[in-house]
Amino acid sequence: MESNYAPLTEACAKALSDKTYEKRKAAALEIEKMVSEFNKAKNANQIRKLLNLLGNDFSISRDSNKRKGGLIGLAAVSIGLGKDSEKFINELVRPILNCLADPELKVRYFASESLYNVVKVARGAIVPLFPDIFSALSRLVTDPDQSDIVTESSQTFDLDSFIPLIRERVYPNNSFSRQFVISWISVLNAVPEINMVVYLPEILDGLFQMLEDNMVEIHRMCETLLSQFLRSIQNDPNAADMAKMSNILIIHAQSTNELIQYTAIIWIRDFVQLSGPKMLSFASGIFTAILPCLAYEGDSRKHIKETAQAVNKTMLELVSSKSDMSQIFKHLDLDSIMEVLRQYLAHSSVDTKVAVLKWIHHLFTEAKDKMSAHASGLFPVLLGILSDNSDEVVLQGLIVLAEIVDTTNTTDTNINKTHYRKFLISLLNLFSEEKPFLENRGSLIIRQLCVLLNAEFIYRTFAEIILEETVNVKFASIMVRTLHTILVTSSELFELRSQLKDIRNEKAASLFQCLYKSWCHCPISTLSLCLLSQCYQHCSELVLIFGDLEITVEFITEIDKLVQLIESPIFASLRLTLVSNNKNRADAKHLSQALFGILMLLPQTEAFKCLSNRLQCVPNYWGMPNEVNDSQSIQCQSKIDFNDLLNYFQKIQRNHHLHRINQRKRTVALWDGEISKDGR
Repeated sequence: MESNYAPLTEACAKALSDKTYEKRKAAALEIEKMVSEFNKAKNANQIRKLLNLLGNDFSISRDSNKRKGGLIGLAAVSIGLGKDSEKFINELVRPILNCLADPELKVRYFASESLYNVVKVARGAIVPLFPDIFSALSRLVTDPDQSDIVTESSQTFDLDSFIPLIRERVYPNNSFSRQFVISWISVLNAVPEINMVVYLPEILDGLFQMLEDNMVEIHRMCETLLSQFLRSIQNDPNAADMAKMSNILIIHAQSTNELIQYTAIIWIRDFVQLSGPKMLSFASGIFTAILPCLAYEGDSRKHIKETAQAVNKTMLELVSSKSDMSQIFKHLDLDSIMEVLRQYLAHSSVDTKVAVLKWIHHLFTEAKDKMSAHASGLFPVLLGILSDNSDEVVLQGLIVLAEIVDTTNTTDTNINKTHYRKFLISLLNLFSEEKPFLENRGSLIIRQLCVLLNAEFIYRTFAEIILEETVNVKFASIMVRTLHTILVTSSELFELRSQLKDIRNEKAASLFQCLYKSWCHCPISTLSLCLLSQCYQHCSELVLIFGDLEITVEFITEIDKLVQLIESPIFASLRLTLVSNNKNRADAKHLSQALFGILMLLPQTEAFKCLSNRLQCVPNYWGMPNEVNDSQSIQCQSKIDFNDLLNYFQKIQRNHHLHRINQRKRTVALWDGEISKDGR
């Protein structure tokens, strides 16, 4: 009599329904052997009869053990059929898909395992059923009990073999596939016995790419998962291989997708805080990622900019003299860092350029010796920065230049004159080549240099360069006028002005003579310098010589400005000299003569009236030559040879006169040439 479970034997059917997995597995092996023989004999009827039994009896039984047996039996049939499984694919797969929705957790687990075995054997034959399979799996990944399956099997779960499968599938373009992968990673991450952070470097790149999915749900799931991973790293930084993940984060921090970029920069921020100096090995990459973010404007990307600023601030704090710098520089690749910083000096954003300049200054401050090799390469770039439209950028550039100049000779306490001179020559060349640059930025640059460096030496060096190396007398005149205006009006030069007021002091006298010879290129600046230095007798002699000079509109304008300057607070002491006591009457007499001489040079303008009114308040020193002792004047008490200076002034002015004559000749020659061309 045929068994009710034909073609299975009673014993096999009973074992297949047993509660123990081992007995069900033994029965499955018997089924596999049986099906293999049926297939060789081409006995399709028996195979279909067996599939019907397993699919319509076992797999829908009320007994869960019997359903489990049906599932393992279906997998055994597929293995027994091998490539011929495609002939029976519907009978094999449909019952399994139904069991994926089984109310019992373990049945769903065995259904997943059975489906895997069938698909592995049938391969391409399952394509027609793929929509149904995918739908069933999608429902399964949202199964709240699936983590329990993994948890219960965590001791036997081969994670090392499973992670490569995840890694291979972490780059899908299909949203549903992404959802499937994210769900599985979330399940594994939720298992206490499994530390997914260890495997994070292998899947992090794919997770970040999923953030650009068009489905909001995928964004939410992926953001949640990444947040969980980051929280795990924060709780146990030693468990994470931050070095392996850093380059991945740097790449995504440059993404055009705001969510990806923001998330990556948050991770970088936390890595820098958690890992400390070790992250400095990635400094050049981090700069490449965050420096452009500092340029962001508007509320839409404000959060990205603020996070990038936080990263930058923490990085600056890491490279600090408070730290062990020998350890810090083990991680810093200065060559690659400087390459990136130089690149971003050309960025259009003010905030980015200022941040770069602050970094360069910081590196020179903290590592003078190591950064000295980069000084020469930075010099031309930084000089170019001085032409920037932003005052903030220019000022920060000057701070860096000043630091470089001061750090080029770190072993010597004296000022490195050679490097100062080289820098100031380059600056003067820039002023000479670009007149708008001198007009718009000259005063700002010179004033700040005097604050940052040694004001006296700055002025001495400028004067020496103009005297020795400037061929263009017209530019020399303009430059002297600029330097003198800054000298007599800028609050930053107060100490230098005070020093020049007493040329009886040898150091002040030396400075005065140095400036005077260059100042000779501009007569009114020379006169003003002498007024400032209280060389009043020489002032009166200069004014007399002015009568022999070519009086131009520009000359009169400069005298007009000088009168305004005399009325300013800076020359208050000069005005008081006019009414001084007997001790200073020699200075008062010569000053009065000089001012009356200036008055005679002026046309009757407002400046004339102003100075005339001032001089009406002055005592008459003209009729008292015997009562004034010139030896008591400040000029006479100095050791300066003013006759020599006066001769030098006249020599320079003759050169200017010749220059003007030659220039006019060239202009006439050009006109003649143009007329000749027109005549032809």
